[in-house]
Amino acid sequence: MGSLNKVILIGRLGADPEERLTGGGTHVSCFRMATDHFRGGAGNAQRVTEWHRIVTYGKVADQCVRYLRKGRLVCVEGSLQTRSWEKPPGEKHYATEVVAARVTFLDSKGGDGRPAAVDGDEEEGQ
Repeated sequence: MGSLNKVILIGRLGADPEERLTGGGTHVSCFRMATDHFRGGAGNAQRVTEWHRIVTYGKVADQCVRYLRKGRLVCVEGSLQTRSWEKPPGEKHYATEVVAARVTFLDSKGGDGRPAAVDGDEEEGQ
């Protein structure tokens, strides 16, 4: 059997998306989003918040920067990617992030002309 790397998250942005360009001129946006779940029994359930780093490329990145703001509710569909880099003196760092292929805007702020969802090319940015 083959493998599958698919992530679907629904949550709120913790800050406005940040925008940058790659050396090749591809638009990239990054944002953090929070998801909540509950732990414990019925009488003592505690809300636990998880933070996720989301990266988008191309058309999806452009639309996210244009329309998303802190607190907006979104559905992100994509795949997990882990990066590593080394800082002097030999200190290894890792980051796991969701590379979003589709972002759906779930809450309505009314009349701003934003699309309901933005799809990207699977090949773009990889």
